[in-house]
Amino acid sequence: MRGINFTALRGDAFAVFLLLFNISDRTGKKSSGQRKYVIIYPKAFCHNPFTFPHSIGKIQLFTNLQNQRCQNGRNGGIMKVLLINGSPKKEGCTYTALKEVADELERNGVETEIFHIGTAPVKGCMGCGYCAKTGNHQCVYNDDTLNEAILKAKDADGFVFGSPVHYASASGAITSFLDRLFYAGYPMAHKPGAAVVSCRRGGATAALDQLNKYFTIAQMPVVSSNYWNMVHGNTPEEVCQDKEGLQTMRILGRNMAWMLKCIEAGKNNGVAVPEAEAKVKTNYIR
Repeated sequence: MRGINFTALRGDAFAVFLLLFNISDRTGKKSSGQRKYVIIYPKAFCHNPFTFPHSIGKIQLFTNLQNQRCQNGRNGGIMKVLLINGSPKKEGCTYTALKEVADELERNGVETEIFHIGTAPVKGCMGCGYCAKTGNHQCVYNDDTLNEAILKAKDADGFVFGSPVHYASASGAITSFLDRLFYAGYPMAHKPGAAVVSCRRGGATAALDQLNKYFTIAQMPVVSSNYWNMVHGNTPEEVCQDKEGLQTMRILGRNMAWMLKCIEAGKNNGVAVPEAEAKVKTNYIR
């Protein structure tokens, strides 16, 4: 092999090395094109750290990963998942869980963004209907991060909502946030969704049940893992000790990537989304 072109790229969770080899046969004649290899190794984030090249045996080698990523998304683009952090702490326990999901999605060729709703008060929905009149689903309240999230949701192929457990339920901030996000009416149907929660001890399944109801009223496929999507710990460091919880997050990310690729493959082969039907409302008191 001749003409090795070595390029190093760095990310938050991984160091990526892209190697381009000009392949030649035994006669020295160069073959057509180049062969691309991508070497990825984790940096220290809830993993046992190791360095390159001393642990070269642990390095994962992927061929043509860049081409695979470009072919995954619609119209040749990369699919994207928006992960919403509903904790007042930007990089606390909930973030640690979401980051584990995001890293696994990235490893499977899906672009991610972790969106923090912030620490400013999030108003509840008052049902004014303003969002239905604007044409772009924007909420009348413009003093928090919701309208920014609505614009980001337009380009997302899937969603993960994360929340700490407060009194056996999701945080008040993300509850108000999601009430307004879904009431604003941006089409969320048929986009996969998942919820993850972090708690010190209990109340996680009740909070998960609350968050999953947003998906199931909006025709969104719910992505699961090999256990309920929760991590335990009072600090990010303690969450990193919850090995089963972190595995649950990784499998969730893997399953989300698989579902996105299956949906995309269906679209590319002529499988249309389910036919829409006008909503029928039946009031109990007439």
